[in-house]
Amino acid sequence: MKKSRFSESQINQALKEREAGKEVQDICKELGVSANTFNLWRKKYGGMDSSMLRKYKELERENAKLKQMYADLSLNHRIPKDVVEKKL
Repeated sequence: MKKSRFSESQINQALKEREAGKEVQDICKELGVSANTFNLWRKKYGGMDSSMLRKYKELERENAKLKQMYADLSLNHRIPKDVVEKKL
């Protein structure tokens, strides 16, 4: 997955500026992002404060780690099963 050029705090600050009444086009122009990207940020991070963002990112990392562990275990289980099936 591509890493964002912006930190959670920068995204949070941009969303707070929008809540304060600043136009989306002006914020996007300052940051160099499209309005679509800003709307994705608003969907994903809208209503979160910085502590919630940190917790969210931590949970995303943990989830990715668990998915990788599951993939490894699934592969380790599948290889011997395929070998036994080929022998029969």
